[in-house]
Amino acid sequence: MDAVILEDRPTGELVVNGKAYMPDAKGNLVPKEAVRVENLLEDETVRKVIGYARDLSAQIGRFKQHTFDDLSAFEAVLAQEYGATKGGAKGNKTFMSFDGLMKVQVQVSDTIDFGPQLQIAKALIDECLVEWSADSRTEIRSIITRAFNVDKEGQINRSEIFMLLRLDIEDERWRRAMDAIRAAMRVVGSKLYVRCYERDRVDADFRAITIDLAKA
Repeated sequence: MDAVILEDRPTGELVVNGKAYMPDAKGNLVPKEAVRVENLLEDETVRKVIGYARDLSAQIGRFKQHTFDDLSAFEAVLAQEYGATKGGAKGNKTFMSFDGLMKVQVQVSDTIDFGPQLQIAKALIDECLVEWSADSRTEIRSIITRAFNVDKEGQINRSEIFMLLRLDIEDERWRRAMDAIRAAMRVVGSKLYVRCYERDRVDADFRAITIDLAKA
């Protein structure tokens, strides 16, 4: 009885006793010669693109780590020399080249969720809506409707909630509702972003150096 010799290949093929097989989406081994030419070409193309994507992802990961390491090292020098750190509100920072043509911005973006106080705010807002005439403040009614409508993930519309906070309405219940919304807001996470910019002249606008593949 002949021994079964298995050989894995980077292409995803499995060679059994010198014969090439390709696993399909159900896990079945299909002889390579039985796979349609267009399917073979598609498989090869996808694997080629994914290979480049993996390399690029690893390179971006290294770039991000090196960037934070370099900026942290610079700030450590500032702290040692002057007892000060570079930064603004919420840790946002801008680093500029000496000629003013290049800059690196570090920005902190908070993820905000809402606690149970939001339901109290909604009840107070509903009281206001009941007393307002049906044909008045239609724009405000529209904002309120959009703010408390949940999306596919069951999340409320945060941007519309923030828009409610900007409305100047004297009703005491409305003010209490806005206080309840502010009390409901809580930071559940933060993300750190690095953005790089350059320009040709000091009187020109900065243009972003695109790293996001979707925006390239």
